[in-house]
Amino acid sequence: MSLTRKQTIFPKYNSILEQMGENIKLARKRRKLTTMQVAERADITRATLSKIEKGNPSVAFGAYFNVLRVLGLEKDILKLASDDELGRKLQDLDLLT
Repeated sequence: MSLTRKQTIFPKYNSILEQMGENIKLARKRRKLTTMQVAERADITRATLSKIEKGNPSVAFGAYFNVLRVLGLEKDILKLASDDELGRKLQDLDLLT
C-alpha cells in the first residue's frame, strides 16, 4: 500500500508556484496551443494541466516537466538552483577556515 502525503506550502511561497503556473499558461497561449493539445502531448489529463497552470503543488514534478517539454521549455529546468549565491557564500566561508 502506497501512502502519499500532501505537500505543505506556506502561503508566502504559494505565490511563487502560482506565478510559475501562470508563466506556463502564457507560454501555451503564445504558442496557440489548446489545453487538450498540450495535455495529450504531455500524456496527462486536462484536469492535471489545469492544476499545473494554477501552480498546484500536488502535481508530480514529472508532469510539470512534460508540459515544459511540449512547450519546448524543458531546458528551463536546468536554470533551477543554477545561481546558488547562498551556497557559494557558505562554501567560501568554509574555505576560509
